[in-house]
Amino acid sequence: MIEAKRGVFWLIDEELICFPFDKNAEYGVAKSGNTYNHKLLWEHVRPKSCKKPYDYYPRGRVEIDAHGCPVVFMSPQIDAEHIPEIMEAFSLLVEPRVIIDGSKHYRSHQDS
Repeated sequence: MIEAKRGVFWLIDEELICFPFDKNAEYGVAKSGNTYNHKLLWEHVRPKSCKKPYDYYPRGRVEIDAHGCPVVFMSPQIDAEHIPEIMEAFSLLVEPRVIIDGSKHYRSHQDS
């Protein structure tokens, strides 16, 4: 059986860039140890020609709640049309609960 994955993603020029968590990861790991931290991961995964900070682009996160259900937290700048792509990238077999998070945590330059 395929296991749903936690992780983070960015929307860069209308392209979703997804990073499902790898338990053997050597960089970008959050304090909890079971997912990535956007800021820590960005230096290792940003596009080569990109000089923008990690919070320049809209971003989001996939978590798995205590009941094993997927939850997607994402910037209001990311359209729901990306949910199927997020589901595929993170091996989500059931529709996730989606939380549009307009907090400072997911702000990008588009929110200014």
